[in-house]
Amino acid sequence: MREIVLLRHAHAESPTAGQTDADRPLSAEGQAAAEAVGRWLVENGHVPDCVLLSPARRVRETAEAVLRVTGYVDQREEPEIYEATPGTLMEVADRYRECGRVMIVGHNPGLEQLAALLESGQSGDYRGMPPAGVAVLSLPATALLEPGVATLTNFWWP
Repeated sequence: MREIVLLRHAHAESPTAGQTDADRPLSAEGQAAAEAVGRWLVENGHVPDCVLLSPARRVRETAEAVLRVTGYVDQREEPEIYEATPGTLMEVADRYRECGRVMIVGHNPGLEQLAALLESGQSGDYRGMPPAGVAVLSLPATALLEPGVATLTNFWWP
């Protein structure tokens, strides 16, 4: 079996005048939530082997706070994760099939739609993923990512 861990970035500050969406930092609440995610991943045996992340500042800061707790692993910035559809996220994740447990740190609605698509086969079956929400999906080690191939084994948020 292999796992895909989906992590929505933690709570970010509202944009300031002239600031792009991609440059929004985590809030103090978001920083604390990201650290809590790291503790939860360790306590529940979901520490990733590699991390794929959006280039957005709030995502990078979320991943950094998580990895300070879990320990550092291979990290790859994947620009396609920013504003990605579930199909794009599946393509990105499939490039890292050799990772036993890959964590994708990104954005909604793509992440929650991907969780629904992999688990139920329907991307419209999602129910929401709060900031710093974590969805853990298990699938056969040799399986290609496709609708309905995975089982949602854990869902948590701080």
